[in-house]
Amino acid sequence: MAVGVTFPRGFVAAGVTAGIKASGRPDVAIIAATENIPAAAVFTRSATAAPPVVVSRAHISCGTTRAIVISSGNANAATGEPGRRDAERMTVLVAAGLSCEAEQVLVASTGVIGVPLPMEIVEQGIERALAGLHDGGGADAAVAITTTDAAPKQAEREIATSIGIIRVGGIAKGAGMIRPDLGTMIAVVTTDAPLDSQQTEQALRAAVDRTFNCITVDGCTSTSDTVALLASGACAGVLTAEDVILVGSAIEAVCEDLALQIVRDGEGAHRIAHWTVTGAKDDSEARTIAYAVAEAQLVRCALNGGDPNWGRIVAALGVTGCSVEAERIGITLGGHALCRDGMAVETVDMAAVNEAAARDTVEIAIELGVGEGVASIWASDLSKLYVELNAEYTT
Repeated sequence: MAVGVTFPRGFVAAGVTAGIKASGRPDVAIIAATENIPAAAVFTRSATAAPPVVVSRAHISCGTTRAIVISSGNANAATGEPGRRDAERMTVLVAAGLSCEAEQVLVASTGVIGVPLPMEIVEQGIERALAGLHDGGGADAAVAITTTDAAPKQAEREIATSIGIIRVGGIAKGAGMIRPDLGTMIAVVTTDAPLDSQQTEQALRAAVDRTFNCITVDGCTSTSDTVALLASGACAGVLTAEDVILVGSAIEAVCEDLALQIVRDGEGAHRIAHWTVTGAKDDSEARTIAYAVAEAQLVRCALNGGDPNWGRIVAALGVTGCSVEAERIGITLGGHALCRDGMAVETVDMAAVNEAAARDTVEIAIELGVGEGVASIWASDLSKLYVELNAEYTT
């Protein structure tokens, strides 16, 4: 069945077990087009970006791409020049199997940092994945890129345009070390729309800014963050300006679906919060404030326990370094006002508030009253399981 990255026409994929993971779970994936196609990608801005990011940054500058190869279980990060050679080697092997240039192949790796890739195993996995490429391989690829994910993440959308039905699909991995910074975690989105390179780049950056760049699990940015968009053009024709907007909206919808799956899967997450900030000095400060509050450890603990402790939000607001005036702060939870003009609201239906705080998704709004800035993000809580998973990650 064609799902995820193979839902759009013009793509094949595979996910196989090479042996990188001690668990024996699938760990090498390839997503490929039938020819070189327009593509775009965004990456982590971390100063310690992994070698696969460095290689893919160089390769995406070609403007067209044939495939992306992803290994999981080992991030190939903090591995120096040998790591770069290994990342390049992965692209060379895939290119040879697809009869294209290595520069037409992107590469990503995810997992433990600081450990050299077991290249003999990786090479065998790539060979196996190349042999297994097919148009129903999207689900297998989604599984193969996971690490601590509780489940694979995939999404699909289709829209009617003037040239026919256009499809968009995607897969993503991520549950921990999630904090947006241009790109976040690893995701591959595909479409059979006939976008050119510029349209692909514009659509990806717009979608990422409003989706993947609006989530946080733990405030930690990975060394390996990569989000790529590939456009096969298998739905042939000339898009109208309205069609381009519709395709962009579908790409954003797939990205949002994947982004929310990541937040809900945030290692051990019990519930998530949808944070809305209004009345900030400007949009930039609104986003800074939203992240600062959502990532505050005491706030995350309260979210985990379903505790509507708005005092912790006020405390977090006071140290954001942004324009905050205590006497203007307003806070609502699930539509119930808890704080107004920086003080407790006198009459509150606490039974309704407690019910709202216990939902799977908690709606929290902060009004600052100092400007016109707005922001909206989604964030995970902090659970005991999150601590346990990350205390034992390499042991």
